[in-house]
Amino acid sequence: MVDYINDDEIPVFLINGFLEAGKTQFIRYTMSEDYFQIEGKTLLIICEDGETEYSSEELKEYNTEAITIDSESELTRERLCELNEQYKPERVVIEYNGMWNPETLKLPDKWVLYQQITIFDGSTLDAYFANMKALMGPMLKDTELVIVNRCDDKEPEKLSDWKRKLRPMLQREADIVMENKYGEIPLETLPEELPYDIDSDVIEVKNEDYGIWFFDCKDNPERYKGKKVSFTACIMKSDRFKKEYFVPGRMAMTCCEADMTFIGYLARYKDLDAFADKSWVKLTAEISIERREEYESIGPVLDVISMSHTGPIEEPVTF
Repeated sequence: MVDYINDDEIPVFLINGFLEAGKTQFIRYTMSEDYFQIEGKTLLIICEDGETEYSSEELKEYNTEAITIDSESELTRERLCELNEQYKPERVVIEYNGMWNPETLKLPDKWVLYQQITIFDGSTLDAYFANMKALMGPMLKDTELVIVNRCDDKEPEKLSDWKRKLRPMLQREADIVMENKYGEIPLETLPEELPYDIDSDVIEVKNEDYGIWFFDCKDNPERYKGKKVSFTACIMKSDRFKKEYFVPGRMAMTCCEADMTFIGYLARYKDLDAFADKSWVKLTAEISIERREEYESIGPVLDVISMSHTGPIEEPVTF
């Protein structure tokens, strides 16, 4: 995604989600909004047939040409170049098929992915978490906004659970919006339900709660500033770090076994030489919030107070 489009570039809006998630309704609503109006032509590429359709009247009103592409094999760079020459759009909106991998999408040279939005139906989201998580990972990887609609009958605790499960699959800057029939549900009104006491002298993070702590600290760093935390982790050293610096962390599975990643925060400890790379430790540290080149932004840094060897944790972090 980019923040700025040159005059000779064409912005592409990718609207993703599974069948009947509400993608068409979202696009129709957006097309009618004043902020989305342009003088030139919009090319709308539809990659699946849902229950809701676009009328010829509204397409004409918003100067939009709608093209249907029935198979992923047809959605090639060459085909998109042909459409670009044929319609010469000023903007492109792609209603993407949730069963297709967005990472395989190749755009023409002057087409620039400007925004990717993923939409879920709250009445079916639990089933997708249980059965389609491997598809959700690529779908969410480059998404900057997730909308979960149809949340009217869901308890606040369920919405909090969804937020925790979605966050590890998203970029740090991505937003999550949940909606009911009245509109957006303020996420700050949802219960925290943290499995540890954040106000204790030392926050004791159990092995099974490491992922919750990691991402809550990532989303809300200021609430952990100056707090002490204790957890078990694997040491990762690097030649890129100064002598006393390392990353204690865990392997995490965000969507499937093929998508494993090491998650942890930068730490410093004066007696680090006593611990080998990839050894397992139990540590207690105080959290500060600093601007670090390793993060390319501001983030948590752990000042280790004590650290001792311990046994490994075989199970990966899951969400």
